[in-house]
Amino acid sequence: MLRPCSDSRPVAGGRRRGASRGVDGSSTLSLLVQKFGGTSVADSDKILAAARRAIQAHQRGDQVLVVVSARGHTTDELVALAREITDRPPAREMDMLLSTGEQVSVALMAMAIERLGVPAISFTGAQIGLTTDSYHTKARIRNISTDRMKSALDDGKIVIVAGFQGVDENYNITTLGRGGSDTTAVALAAVLGAAACEIYTDVDGVYTTDPRIVPEARKIDRISYDEMLELASLGAGVMHSRSIEFAKKYGVPIHVRSSFSDAPGTWIVAADDARRLGVAVTGAALAKDEARITMVAVPDRPGVVHTIFHTIAKANIVVDMIVQNVSVKGAAEISFTVAKADLPDVLTAAEAAAKAVGASTVMHDSDVAKVSVVGLGMRTHTGVATTMFEALAKEGINIQMITTSEIKISVLVDRAKAAAALRAVHKAYLLDEVHAEVHAPFVPSSAANRAMKLVPLADDGATDTRPRGMEDLVIAGVDLDETQAGVSLFGVPDEPGYAAKVFRAIADAGVFVDMIVQNVSLEGNTDLSFTVPRESADRAAAAVEPLARGRIAIEPALAKLAVSGVGMRTHTGVATAMFGALAERSINIKLINTSEVRINVGADIASGQIALECLRRVFAVNGD
Repeated sequence: MLRPCSDSRPVAGGRRRGASRGVDGSSTLSLLVQKFGGTSVADSDKILAAARRAIQAHQRGDQVLVVVSARGHTTDELVALAREITDRPPAREMDMLLSTGEQVSVALMAMAIERLGVPAISFTGAQIGLTTDSYHTKARIRNISTDRMKSALDDGKIVIVAGFQGVDENYNITTLGRGGSDTTAVALAAVLGAAACEIYTDVDGVYTTDPRIVPEARKIDRISYDEMLELASLGAGVMHSRSIEFAKKYGVPIHVRSSFSDAPGTWIVAADDARRLGVAVTGAALAKDEARITMVAVPDRPGVVHTIFHTIAKANIVVDMIVQNVSVKGAAEISFTVAKADLPDVLTAAEAAAKAVGASTVMHDSDVAKVSVVGLGMRTHTGVATTMFEALAKEGINIQMITTSEIKISVLVDRAKAAAALRAVHKAYLLDEVHAEVHAPFVPSSAANRAMKLVPLADDGATDTRPRGMEDLVIAGVDLDETQAGVSLFGVPDEPGYAAKVFRAIADAGVFVDMIVQNVSLEGNTDLSFTVPRESADRAAAAVEPLARGRIAIEPALAKLAVSGVGMRTHTGVATAMFGALAERSINIKLINTSEVRINVGADIASGQIALECLRRVFAVNGD
């Protein structure tokens, strides 16, 4: 549960403009949180323009709270100044230095609003009681006191809060890391029960892809939290994952808008409000700076996967794609990707893990990129993966890895061809075409409190059920699907277009595919595995048999286990906890694929119920 330090509690969802009900049942004014990024307050004219926006909302009858970032390139300049003094500045002192940028902004914004005739007051993170843990330069919010802000709002003032910063329990100044001001704004909207959180930036919303790479990209009118989480992690830089996690956890509608226009932007909302009938894919994204690590000849026995990723998690490295195919002759290959900047550290951890489990080799490739498509409609549309693979084949682009989730398909390609791959898939899904409006204008409305139960993880991956803060990991569900079968193709040719042919044949056979896992070995060996409804396994195998270059194997009954939640990417150790729980019960993992909101594994059907029970116990999720 969300635990502010005062008597305020979060209200999931928004409230309509005008009168609303406070937590004590009394009538209160609607609250609007507005956040202005660095480009929106870069000079005095822009600060005054932002002040006028806040005043307009105030004059409509809203209470208004403004969160601001440091002006322009102030943070970069402060970092450069520190580097002139030392190459390794202490993290605590960097927080002391960087927090000054927002303090300048809030004071100037308050002056601007006062000059325009409306009372205002500015606060630092410490002054509003925004408390964090003690991880300097990347702190997480624990609690926020609302008393001082509510008092100022009730006095008719516009409240301005410094984004990006807080204090730990010892009153040391901390900063929240990249995207910190967005996180501050959404957290304040959550704890104060705001109708919405408006994010003003130098773009006019969220686009179907990066318009700098694909000029034909279009603005999206509405997108779900899960879709935005996937896109944010894939390089869509409009908002950061942590702020979207906050919004999803506490039901805060977010409106991403241009600072320089009054045009509607993009609403980031719950799935039911964002769903598009007849549309499978909402957007595409490119993560350019990826590195791939492959562990060869990994022993296929319970506990091995846990040992590998526990070792990596201890190095505090965020792993992205994880792919494990079915084993051959008692050994498997496991590949995963990380940010290219983390490669030196992850190689050290991977070598140690390989030695511990008896894997033969650790190989890596630092010249890869990930291209993904995301959409709620994937859950109900067939042939979505086929469209992507055929688009890449047409451009002669080879696929090195494939991983899928319920709303995302990701492929790993050569970095030199990444931009061409993004353009190809964007066009293939008709994302460059203008469609008729599918939504009425979104209006935030009141909703029941849907705050989730927090299930924080201890640093070692063990479960710790004590609530420790607003940003703790939320595990929403642990599920078992016993209706699927697995099909594996061995000795797959490493050439452009092969995956497209395979999944076109399956689509033509009328078979719906769920998980897809492909791992092209850096040694040239390639296997392709996928799951289908159990009754369709023979039909799927028959469809691909003419294309097979090697053995085809069918697992007629497979247990698919899934852990889903909020914070899966930004909290290391989730996969480790899952793999460790299965290892304790001697349950072997046959397939793995991952996304921002879900980790899926395949196991023996006989182990399904046992695995479900142990995962629900570890993550403290009941089966209701």
